Amino acid sequence: MQTQIYRNFIEGAWCDAASGETFNAINPTDGTVIGSVAKSDRIDAQGAITAARKGHKILDAMTAWERAALCNAVADQIQSRRDSLAEILSAEQGKPLISEAYGEVDAAATGFREAAELIKWMEGEYIPVETPNVRAVSYRKARGVYAVITPWNFPINIPVEYLAPCLAAGNGVVWVPAPSTSACASALMECIVEAGVPEGAINLVHGPGDVAGDEIVVNPGTDGIGFTGSPVTGGIISKRGAGKPMLLELGGNGPVIVLNDADLDKAADAAAFGCFFNAGQVCAATGRILTTRDTHEALAQKLKERAEAIKLGNPLDKNTTMGPLNNSSVVAKVAQHVADGLDRGGKLLTGGRVAAEHGSELFYAPTVIDDVPVDSLLNTAETFGPVAPIVVCEDDEDLIRTANAAGHGLAAGVFTRDLSRAFNFGERIQAGLVNINNPSCYWELHLPFGGAPGKNSGIGRLGGKHTLRAVTEIKTITFNIG
Repeated sequence: MQTQIYRNFIEGAWCDAASGETFNAINPTDGTVIGSVAKSDRIDAQGAITAARKGHKILDAMTAWERAALCNAVADQIQSRRDSLAEILSAEQGKPLISEAYGEVDAAATGFREAAELIKWMEGEYIPVETPNVRAVSYRKARGVYAVITPWNFPINIPVEYLAPCLAAGNGVVWVPAPSTSACASALMECIVEAGVPEGAINLVHGPGDVAGDEIVVNPGTDGIGFTGSPVTGGIISKRGAGKPMLLELGGNGPVIVLNDADLDKAADAAAFGCFFNAGQVCAATGRILTTRDTHEALAQKLKERAEAIKLGNPLDKNTTMGPLNNSSVVAKVAQHVADGLDRGGKLLTGGRVAAEHGSELFYAPTVIDDVPVDSLLNTAETFGPVAPIVVCEDDEDLIRTANAAGHGLAAGVFTRDLSRAFNFGERIQAGLVNINNPSCYWELHLPFGGAPGKNSGIGRLGGKHTLRAVTEIKTITFNIG
């Protein structure tokens, strides 16, 4: 792939960082340089905020139908560039081209189309009042300028979860993507530019999160914050941006609970998918598999078979079903969690090692560990890698207790043939999304998605009309007709 320069996009123009500094975009498969990226600082972010304020005024003067047309135009551009978007996504993020990258690109197009439809039907209400001759109406309007900070695991689609609703609603946006997938962000931004979105409406600022990202969080020129990432960073953002409306999706350690009456083949398929899809780098990934003593051996064997059937390799190869992890920090975390689980008594069934023979030190073999202790990091923390830890519990109550003991509460899965048990577990598991007889990571773009109360998986709900509500505010007007 030819080396390119990836610049910021601010107020309708591609531009270098004010400092002139750059950093490299790297292919995780072999460590080669994909391109040179603008390394922005607070000055660049401040300029983008000023531009976004102007862009918001332009969007605010448009009708919902006109903004919907812009969203559909972006979707058209994404679809017309489907091949190139999937290729850069596969090359820079590391996910397999055929089995995963194309699907993410298609989801991004759908995200813009759904926002286009939903904004047309964001109805207000007529409110009865006590005072004679007074009428009251309320409606939703854009907040102003949104600070959007997005991660590297789904660098095409996760930004769309914020950008599309913000554009549809009329918010100006300053977007700071994860540095390690800057080329992907630029490719998506090209679609937005070619769709004819007004100058300043969406501004792209490459650079470090603790500099460019921090500036758009703390700067009084932004009116709301959207962030997907780690609980640690989310905690910093919640403090630094205190007082602003926030939509934070902060990850999880999703349990898949396999009850003793479950179809074990279906459960193993779903758990393996949840553990190994995108090499486990998914907020709603299956972080742990909880089952009872009478089923764990059979389930463990099925998971081992599925893990060993995965084709690790270059993500651009059509036969590859798992690529490398995105960066060295993720590999180090996975290795730490695996070592901790084994040191505490877990039994390694397959994997558990860096698989550098596939091209770089970022490849990690699909891993299954049986009898993982409840106090291990694999059970209590988010691993974010291709590991299937099996935790053995005593009974239904122990399964629920173990599922709820971790600090995360984003998504979960339950496998059972018993409807009563399904609803009992569904209601008692502390997660924002509980999937019955589906992977923990099952989700469609319009469904509400977010963390449970009292957990560290975020604030608010992404998904369809729920995001549109989050990035808008209610305005009420009363008038006297007498």
